[in-house]
Amino acid sequence: MTGTVVKNTGSWYTVKTDMGEIVDCKVKGNFRLKGIRSTNPVAVGDRVEILLNQEGTAFITAISDRRNYIIRKSSNLSKQSHIIAANVDQAMLVVTVNYPQTSTVFIDRFLASAEAYSIPVVLVFNKTDLLSESELSYQHAVMQLYDTIGYQCIELSATEGINGSSAADILLPVLDGKITALSGNSGVGKSTIINSLLPDANLRTSDISDAHNTGMHTTTFSEMLPLPNGGYIIDTPGIKGFGTFDILPEELTSYFKEIFEFSKDCRFANCTHTHEPGCAVLKALDNHYISQSRYQSYLSMMEDYEEGKYRAKG
Repeated sequence: MTGTVVKNTGSWYTVKTDMGEIVDCKVKGNFRLKGIRSTNPVAVGDRVEILLNQEGTAFITAISDRRNYIIRKSSNLSKQSHIIAANVDQAMLVVTVNYPQTSTVFIDRFLASAEAYSIPVVLVFNKTDLLSESELSYQHAVMQLYDTIGYQCIELSATEGINGSSAADILLPVLDGKITALSGNSGVGKSTIINSLLPDANLRTSDISDAHNTGMHTTTFSEMLPLPNGGYIIDTPGIKGFGTFDILPEELTSYFKEIFEFSKDCRFANCTHTHEPGCAVLKALDNHYISQSRYQSYLSMMEDYEEGKYRAKG
């Protein structure tokens, strides 16, 4: 029997079969050992085969090849990965300029990981109603940066709406008929957005921790929720950092759209865009065709790889 994993609650997985049944499943013991360096060998969105047992539950016996997935390192020192969602049509990254502040490095790392599997990303700038005039001006500059690179940006207040339109009015046309992974730092308002899209979801929301202006986790497991006009949204736990996993330096350039465009004119084919003569990327950086923040994100991901290589030897 085949189906799709629609919820992960730690050791149990909820599978919706192709016949429409909901079955609670576990992973067969030796399944974890087959070369999968992941804290969650089965992810929400996976297509799986299951074997029913007498208790009315089932074992997951096989995973179909994934069309794509969004993956991050489990923690800074970990050699294991965490798959956020699999087999998605797009990702929606919720970011906030403040309350809490989402760093551009976090945004860029997420975008690069999505680019690695050709997953389109929509950036949703939430909590616009809470921003001061200067913060709003900064948000518009950041939105213009990503819009210029080729990412759709949406301004939102999940609680207040924008110009008379609710969050649902603004987001549903972007989500309809697609499987969308919803992600972002803890506290950026993902649960509030889902409650606006799906009033019956009743997801818990939490206040921001004042001491650090960081969010607190309210969603602890991933779940695939059906949308009213077709399609699904995958609600994922809030994440504090986004460590990149298994991206090689020679591949990294192609995951930064604008850096990749300029790199075609570099003198050397194996240019790392850090110090080489005749580097078209460094020239574009000097001429402000590539933003400093994006370039710094690129360098930080290069450093990730070097550190990982060093730890592997040690």
